[in-house]
Amino acid sequence: MTEQNAPRRPIRLCARCGCTTDDPVLVHEVHAATGPGFNVYACPDCAPHYPPLQDPLIT
Repeated sequence: MTEQNAPRRPIRLCARCGCTTDDPVLVHEVHAATGPGFNVYACPDCAPHYPPLQDPLIT
């Protein structure tokens, strides 16, 4: 791929510090009973402050 055709990197807002990051880390998945859920992202510096992701299907 050429640079013109390269896919855009995701830019997300860190849920902890509020800064934008181009290297987001998934820290939480919010499941909703009445609609689509959403993902919560953090920057690499804030990600260690979150507990590890858990699979909701495993009890």
